[in-house]
Amino acid sequence: MGKSFEKRRSLEVALIAGNAALYAVVGIATYFGIFAPVFGTVRFWPSVVIPATFSILFSPWIGAVGAAIGIFISDMVVHGNPILSITVGVTSNFTGFYLIGVLARGRQSTLKKTLSVGIQAIPLLAAIILYLSGALDELTSYIFLTVTILVIFVSLVVVQFKPQYSKIIYSSSAGLMVGSAIIGFGLWAYSQFAVLPIGVSNAPIIASLVWFLWTYLTEIPFLVFLLPPIVYAVVKAMPERVKAEALTR
Repeated sequence: MGKSFEKRRSLEVALIAGNAALYAVVGIATYFGIFAPVFGTVRFWPSVVIPATFSILFSPWIGAVGAAIGIFISDMVVHGNPILSITVGVTSNFTGFYLIGVLARGRQSTLKKTLSVGIQAIPLLAAIILYLSGALDELTSYIFLTVTILVIFVSLVVVQFKPQYSKIIYSSSAGLMVGSAIIGFGLWAYSQFAVLPIGVSNAPIIASLVWFLWTYLTEIPFLVFLLPPIVYAVVKAMPERVKAEALTR
């Protein structure tokens, strides 16, 4: 019993460390222009696939803790503000990736299929509001509207032709949305007391919606396009007795 527990705990620590290291390294590389598609001022962030994969395949705790440690390391390299990282970056990453792992568990259902598409109405509405308000420049507005519509279209196709993927899209969208909301509100709140690394202070409340949408739409394409096939490819390589549990849990 004791040896089994120690072995399991050692495996968890190793997985968390691997998750954190990969997330930090890819995140830092993305910041410096590697692995990062850039359109105008919009830089996309593919590194989110790493902790999301760990969260779904292993456990929400492993995904969340690894993401929290990894983003803190990345933040120290990128902006070097530990208070901002702990209050906003660590909190949002832990919460978002923990939720992805929790929501991805359980059997497929009609509700999850519906929500995998329906939940995308939230960023679409936010993108339209920001476009009409002029809070974003025209190019960024068009990019975000295009990404939102593309994600909705892919989600609809998945529900029709790859329904087993839809619960991963739903869980990823919901978890990332919560994490993005924490970042949006957290950056706005922090700016009321101190200057953000980008030089902004006393940001207007609509800035929280901009940061929410910016975070969500620069990360969700990778969770929608890459995460489901990666997860199922890994699961199918597992032993049969593990595979059945992993696909339906």
